[in-house]
Amino acid sequence: MGKRGRARRIRMILADVDGTLTDGSLTPYPDGEEIKSFNTKDGLGVLIAQLAGLKVGFITGKNSKGLEERASRLQIDELRQGVIDKMPAFREILAKHGFRPEEIAFIGDDLNDLEVLKVSGLSAAPVDAVPIVRKRVDFVCRRRGGEGAFRELVDFIVGAQKKWGIVKDRFSEIFNRKV
Repeated sequence: MGKRGRARRIRMILADVDGTLTDGSLTPYPDGEEIKSFNTKDGLGVLIAQLAGLKVGFITGKNSKGLEERASRLQIDELRQGVIDKMPAFREILAKHGFRPEEIAFIGDDLNDLEVLKVSGLSAAPVDAVPIVRKRVDFVCRRRGGEGAFRELVDFIVGAQKKWGIVKDRFSEIFNRKV
């Protein structure tokens, strides 16, 4: 089955964070907190996925108050932080939502994402992912991590599922309401 066929079965999109939703840069502060930058295109990609009826989650090896806040604002379904081995978190998310691996798209950029990428229904990576990851995924984005790669994956899945009409209608309902 090709990547379009795989995309049609997706019910949830999971993403690594550092290097995927961000460019991987971290700015450390004396209190131990690190500042990350997120792309607004990816944020809108989360909304588009949700309007298309897809669930969204993030699995990351680091802990970040900033990510926690971003995930809350985006109203994502799952946030797993401080996860070095991502496979147990992946299995927990499957069980919690009653999904099978083939119903999950996962986008990641480095070695610690490989195990989940191998079992996901649709695997993806930003164009600047490490070579071994790019070679093993179904879909290599044209965009870099932190520069809209997540949005590109969402657009591909929504297009394959022929849900752009639904997304546009729901988007209009949200943003064209009279106040």
